[in-house]
Amino acid sequence: MNSAFEKILQNEWLELTIRWILGTIFVAASYYKIVSPEVFAKAVYGYDLLPDYSINLIAIIFPYMECFSGLCLILGIYQRAAAILINAMLIGFIILLSINLVRGHQFDCGCFSFNGSGNTGSGYSMLIRDLILLLLGGFVLYYKGYRKWCFQKNNG
Repeated sequence: MNSAFEKILQNEWLELTIRWILGTIFVAASYYKIVSPEVFAKAVYGYDLLPDYSINLIAIIFPYMECFSGLCLILGIYQRAAAILINAMLIGFIILLSINLVRGHQFDCGCFSFNGSGNTGSGYSMLIRDLILLLLGGFVLYYKGYRKWCFQKNNG
């Protein structure tokens, strides 16, 4: 691999920036879901893929998982575990989005809504956004250098 590229990938400031961006996105995404779980439950139901009995449980648990893992990334606590959890959620979101795109199903993604109107925009843009976030999460997960500004200093 190119040594300049490797040097960029091992930049501790880049890792910190990516960790904070990803963490902030997930904390922000969790906010309205925590405040209005019933609105998020309607968005989850709109995917038309999950069993009815699981929707309320998902609408209650997922926002706290997003918030907790995002805070862990921001604070530097169990960064690798938080990145694994975020990447697992992103892979699930990507699968749900992809299935609905193939089916041609219009839906509210339930991502960053604060007024209940949701995001019924392009499913492709949501898919690309989630793929980019997955790449960022992968970077945090596989980063081997020194991690700046962490409560936990042993790389994760």
